[in-house]
Amino acid sequence: MRPPLPTLGPQPKKSPVGPVMVVSLLLGLSAGGVWWWKQRLASETPATVAAEPQATAPVAQGPVDTGAAAAIPSAPTAAAAPSNDPLKAAGLSRAVIRIEGPLETAVTAAAGPEVGPALAQVVTRTLVWWVDVPGDIRRGDTLDVLYEVRPNEEPLVYAVRFTSNKTGQTHKTYRFQAEGDRNPRYYLPSGEELELRLENSPLDDYEQVTSLLRDGRRHKGVDFKTPVGTPVKAPFTGIVRRKNWSFRFNGNCIELEEVGGKHRRALFLHMDELPRTLKVGDRIAAGAVLGRSGNSGRSFAPHLHYQLEAGDERVLDPYESHRTYRRSLAATQRAAFEAEMRRQDALLGTTVAGG
Repeated sequence: MRPPLPTLGPQPKKSPVGPVMVVSLLLGLSAGGVWWWKQRLASETPATVAAEPQATAPVAQGPVDTGAAAAIPSAPTAAAAPSNDPLKAAGLSRAVIRIEGPLETAVTAAAGPEVGPALAQVVTRTLVWWVDVPGDIRRGDTLDVLYEVRPNEEPLVYAVRFTSNKTGQTHKTYRFQAEGDRNPRYYLPSGEELELRLENSPLDDYEQVTSLLRDGRRHKGVDFKTPVGTPVKAPFTGIVRRKNWSFRFNGNCIELEEVGGKHRRALFLHMDELPRTLKVGDRIAAGAVLGRSGNSGRSFAPHLHYQLEAGDERVLDPYESHRTYRRSLAATQRAAFEAEMRRQDALLGTTVAGG
């Protein structure tokens, strides 16, 4: 058994001063740390509040912690970008197209699969006044299109710039509504309408020709886009030979046979309900109202289908059978048109497609 360790007198008493000082020091440091942290947060609060509205922008998904505070100032730049983009500010889009194959394929590649096919059809309505479609479309032709995407409707084209290897020219047209006109029209830079008009036309006014015999659709007539209720007139004096046949496809319709002359026959399809007084065998004078345009039968939008046939049932092109002319803007409308043309040109840009 080991002897007990020697001692030098009695064991000293423990002083309470040491532990008290340690505890006091720890409490003081903790209190000071809390005060310092609160002061730091208080100094940072104004910057966080100023950036808070931007935290709701699409670029800031979910809660923002203090570690992301340094990145918040970049959000205002991203949020302000649309207002600095003239196209977005105008609610429009632009397609830059170089044609190396089918027109629809090229337009769809530029505008996307949701808009492209419909946009190609709408753009074709302008191209057909310059070239035959698709026969005269060449590889290397370029298109710049200014358009508006509309939910559940076809795109609305504002301007088209088409450089054709067939004609060796750059063709341009702009959408503009002259003061006092019922419908907007497409105009050339000269102030003339893009579309030819028919003398002795079945319609005095309409919005646009949406189909021609030469547009590649193998359509047998001319389609005029016009609101339901537009008066439809006889292009020549004739006899009503039949009405409302094949109603499922033609809707309300009339066939008028020319008296004398070339004995042509004019067919008017998709009309509104015909007058009850109109009967087979009636003689109708040139320019007299036959009925009103509609959206009946196999029709997807209000329009009039106007078809001409020879006596031997050959389909005739109304733009070859009628005399044609182009209407020009009144002098009082030129300044407004030129201002709109400059606006659309600026939005269309100057970049060459495919360049």
